[in-house]
Amino acid sequence: MELLALSVGIGLVVGVLTSELFGLAAAGLVVPGYVALYLTKPKYLAATLLVAFVTFGLVKLVSTMLIVHGRRRTALTILGGYLLGMLAGEWQGLFAEDYQSIGLVVPGLLAMWMDRQGVRETLSALVVVSVVVRLLLILGGVELLP
Repeated sequence: MELLALSVGIGLVVGVLTSELFGLAAAGLVVPGYVALYLTKPKYLAATLLVAFVTFGLVKLVSTMLIVHGRRRTALTILGGYLLGMLAGEWQGLFAEDYQSIGLVVPGLLAMWMDRQGVRETLSALVVVSVVVRLLLILGGVELLP
């Protein structure tokens, strides 16, 4: 089985259990699986968090000027994360090392859940679930290093 599919699948199970047991979502269903694969790449994690925080702030700013609720807010957040993530990917050429975000929708999903349930709660649940997913991959004998 492909590593990404396995990681996302384990992330789905662990994320749903965390949500049911503790009432905290780990930034959506697929995000912990992606993040678990990048735990040894802090530059990708930092870029993803930066894009998510900028997206979060921009959506908060836009919502003070426009009525942004429900599907419109979700779409705006995911689209903002997508566009800022793409921009970060373009800017990486200016640096000697990789500073691109993880995936195309991961920063937007992260920002959306930070907006919905709070920054501290979302990031705490994401860290715990991602580490558990990574641990389960290691215990399962999956080769994770590049």
